[in-house]
Amino acid sequence: MSSLPALHRGFSRLALSLCLLFSLPLAAAEVSDKGFQQWIKEFRQTALKEGISPEVFDRAFKGIDSPDQWVLDKASYQPEFKAPVWQYFDNRVTKRAIRTGRAKKEELAPWLDKIERRFGVNPNVLLAIWSIESSFGAILDNDKVIRNVVRSLATLAYADPKRSKFGRQQLLAALQILQSGDIDKDHLEGSWAGAMGHTQFIPTSYQAYAVDIDGDGRRDIWNSVPDALATAASLLSKNGWRQGQTWGYEVTIPERKLPAGKLSLREWEKLGVKRVKGKSFPRPGDIAELKLPAGREGPAFLMLKNFFVIKRYNNSDRYATAVGLLADQIGGGKGLVQEWPRPFTPLDTSEVEELQQLLKARGFYEGEIDGKAGSGTRRAIQQFQKEIGVEAEGYPSKEVLQELRKRQ
Repeated sequence: MSSLPALHRGFSRLALSLCLLFSLPLAAAEVSDKGFQQWIKEFRQTALKEGISPEVFDRAFKGIDSPDQWVLDKASYQPEFKAPVWQYFDNRVTKRAIRTGRAKKEELAPWLDKIERRFGVNPNVLLAIWSIESSFGAILDNDKVIRNVVRSLATLAYADPKRSKFGRQQLLAALQILQSGDIDKDHLEGSWAGAMGHTQFIPTSYQAYAVDIDGDGRRDIWNSVPDALATAASLLSKNGWRQGQTWGYEVTIPERKLPAGKLSLREWEKLGVKRVKGKSFPRPGDIAELKLPAGREGPAFLMLKNFFVIKRYNNSDRYATAVGLLADQIGGGKGLVQEWPRPFTPLDTSEVEELQQLLKARGFYEGEIDGKAGSGTRRAIQQFQKEIGVEAEGYPSKEVLQELRKRQ
């Protein structure tokens, strides 16, 4: 090397440096894969001690030799926008969801009746959960978001320190599900975090609540809608669902400050909290808690026992409220009296889809055309607004849609 001309030596050193630089990710990946494979071998011993047969384990992990980077990306993703209240509900309590829910209610009436007789859960609530969890099963056909559950959970257990314990626990439960024969490896699919089937149960919740109501000998929440809805009903029933009762009431509130905590509906009425449209409370002795999801400017609710039971499905006030509101409208209700406070004129689902298509045509939007105005859609709107020289607030409004239409 010392005999080479200086320029040649410089290029040689640069080439060597570049080779080392670009080989690092590959080397790291190879080490990572070997480490993952070693982890699988070690976890195999744990699984066998817990009663998983060698045949089931080896079949489950056949072809899995590296972590799923997409799962890790999803686990570490922090959305740019924290969804405001109006966005959360606009994306879930939609005209399309209501229309589809009513059609499914008619289509599945015999099964829903059977499930209600067995578990006492309002079918409209089950349909609302089905809608919010998987868009009535549509998400199960989306290869971009549905993954092999064994690989996803093994990835979390091996490579995500925050979710390692969760991943190991759920992976073991997933192997037990395979061993039970309820589903085979090729169909054991779910979200990046292992939520499975039409009603999105993690493996341990599946084990606790899964039901075979169609009588085929398998608790199949992936392919049997009756099993999936019955499993959701099982969860709600076992957590204290009160048959024949609602989840909550929309109310009006007085200007003065109100106490926190739970009171009877009768006591709330004495404090000036009234049911909307002058309606009375059918059971004034029921205990309720006042919730203001959007503050005093938005709708107010007195939440009953069933609201808190829904939260056992997903421990979020917004989630349980969305389920309740959607369920009421699937059942023929008219929706809210007091709308969510929005700083713009909202769009319905088909209009949001048109908005997304027009943004995609201009190169601003790369996501799915799904009618849901999430962070990707709002970011694309901001880019469009910057292009046309207006304030880039990112709202999915009729005004933005009109501007896009003008520029087709």
